[in-house]
Amino acid sequence: MTVAADLRSTGIDSRYRRGAARWLVLAAAVLVGLAVLAPFGIMLLNAFKSPQDYAANGPLSLPSALYLDGVVGFWERTDFPVKLWNSVFISALVAVGGALLSLLNAYAIGIGRIKGRLWIVALFLLANMLPQEALIYPLFTMAQAVGLSNSQWSVIIIFTVIQSAFGTYLLSSVLGTFPPALLEAAALDGASRWRILWQVVFPIVRPTLSVLMIFFFIWTWNEFFIPLVMLTSNDTQTIPIALASLQGDRMMDAPTINAGSLVSLVPAVLFFLIFQRTLTRGVTAGAVK
Repeated sequence: MTVAADLRSTGIDSRYRRGAARWLVLAAAVLVGLAVLAPFGIMLLNAFKSPQDYAANGPLSLPSALYLDGVVGFWERTDFPVKLWNSVFISALVAVGGALLSLLNAYAIGIGRIKGRLWIVALFLLANMLPQEALIYPLFTMAQAVGLSNSQWSVIIIFTVIQSAFGTYLLSSVLGTFPPALLEAAALDGASRWRILWQVVFPIVRPTLSVLMIFFFIWTWNEFFIPLVMLTSNDTQTIPIALASLQGDRMMDAPTINAGSLVSLVPAVLFFLIFQRTLTRGVTAGAVK
C-alpha cells in the first residue's frame, strides 16, 4: 500500500478534499481583508502627497514625489508629543481604574449575592447604552462645580465610570458562575473576603481583566465628544481633538489630515502588537478545560 493510499484510508487528508467550498471561503476572507485594509491604503497614499498633487490627480493616485511637509506640519501645528502623552495618560488610567472598579462591583454582585442583583446588572447595562449627548450637560456642570473644569481628571473619572459599567456587567455574569466549593474552602481556611478576592478570584479572572483593560484603553483612546467638551485648552487635549482641529469650516487639507491620521495610528498599532498575545490568551481563556 502506498503512503497516499494509507493516508486516505486513515482519513488524515480528508480536510484537504472538501472541493470548491474551501476556496470560496478563502476568497471571501481575502475580499473582506482587502475591504478592511483599503481605507488604510488610501490614507497611506495621501499622507505623503502634496496638496497640489492631491488636487490634480485625486486620492487614488500614487504620489508623484515623497512629500513630508504634511507630517511635519501636523506634528508642529498640534504639538503632537503633548497630545500623545495626554491620550496615553488618560487611556492608561481609565483602563486600570475601570478594570479595578469592574472587579470590585462584580465581586459584590456576582459572589456577594446582594439583593436585587439582576436589577442592578440590568441598570449597569442600561447605563452603558445611554448616549453621551444625554450625559454631557450634567457631567460638565458637575465638573465645574467640583473644580475639574478643563482638567484631565474629569475625563478620567467620567470614562472610568462609563467603562466600568460594561465591565461590571460582563464580570458579574462570569463571577455569578464561580464555583461555590472553592469559596467555601477558602473561607474554611480562615480567608477574609478581601483575601478571597485577591488570592482566589483575581487569579482566575485575570485573563478577562486583561482583555477588559485593552478594550478600555482603545475605547478611551478613540473618544472624541466628551474630551472635546471637557478639555478646552491645547495642553490638555487628546489626539482625536488634534485631528479634528485640522479641518476648518470652509477648507480641508486632506494630505495633512491623512498624514496626521497616519502618525496618530502608529501608537495604537504598536499598543495592539505589544498586547496582542495578552488579548488572544484572555479571549481563549477557559475555552479548553
